[in-house]
Amino acid sequence: MIGAGVVASYSVVALLGAMSPGPDFALVSRFAALQGRLVGLGAAAGVAAGMAVNTIAAVCGVGAALAASPAVFRAITLAGAAYLCYIGVRALLAARRRDDAAAPQSEPQAQRATVPWVAFRQGLITNVLNPKSVVFLIALLPQFLTDRSTWADKAVLGAITVLAVLAWFSAVSLAVGAFQAVFKKSAARRALNAVTGLVLVSIAAFLVVVS
Repeated sequence: MIGAGVVASYSVVALLGAMSPGPDFALVSRFAALQGRLVGLGAAAGVAAGMAVNTIAAVCGVGAALAASPAVFRAITLAGAAYLCYIGVRALLAARRRDDAAAPQSEPQAQRATVPWVAFRQGLITNVLNPKSVVFLIALLPQFLTDRSTWADKAVLGAITVLAVLAWFSAVSLAVGAFQAVFKKSAARRALNAVTGLVLVSIAAFLVVVS
């Protein structure tokens, strides 16, 4: 069984990895700012669920197999880029709507109730299709595992990875959501949508170029 020192060291590295800027951060921040903490937490949970999928793939060797196949890895990268571009373009279109500030209040109650699930789904897909997550895990896990490591050891490190991601993005959601009142103003909402859209589209373009 891995020792407490290894667990502590891995926890720090996993948290730092979760804190690195990327599409997950932009997505969670946007949901929390525009829709509130609850919806932001839904996005955070989705990102953590996506990391759980990638972690299981890495632990089982699927991630390494994907990374070793240039064609498959490129296909996943392009799929992720396409999804980021889709979300980014939608944010840019929202930035053009002058009545965007009134949209959440005008939606039916039943439709608003599904928003946390929509946020969860977007967070899940964004993380699963993020090649950085797969590469990060493939490079990181072997540094803390040996030939004698058991499946229990791998499960512990995998759980720490997911919990670190959930903790960080939950904190981001709660912190950003505290300023939701600021983004009730149409100009602030449009500015945030414009910035988020540009960031996501830029990341998508970068992934296409480097893949």
